[in-house]
Amino acid sequence: QVQLLESGGGLVQTGGSLRLSCAASGRTFSSYAIGWFRQAPVKKREFVAAVSRSGDSTYYADSVKGRFTISRDHAKNTVYLQMNSLKPEDTARYYCAYSSAGYFFWGQGTQVTVSS
Repeated sequence: QVQLLESGGGLVQTGGSLRLSCAASGRTFSSYAIGWFRQAPVKKREFVAAVSRSGDSTYYADSVKGRFTISRDHAKNTVYLQMNSLKPEDTARYYCAYSSAGYFFWGQGTQVTVSS
């Protein structure tokens, strides 16, 4: 089973940038598409971005399109989320996840706070 560990969150001002990392353990990391999700207080968890197994295809929520970029490095077993032009509404806990056999497997998350 692949385990995920997020890092890179923090406090940033509006307009700033952060790069989140999702490091995976396990030899089968490349077998899974990986997604980033986020959850703000009293809100539902929402999809942010995803990258295919090969890394050739990427998908974004409309709210982050043009500002966020997802990528993966198979050699490092890591998926990245580069976040630019951050807004206060991007404040949330960010999780990476993959799906297998109908279940989602999540990391513990990393907090992103954007001050106005």
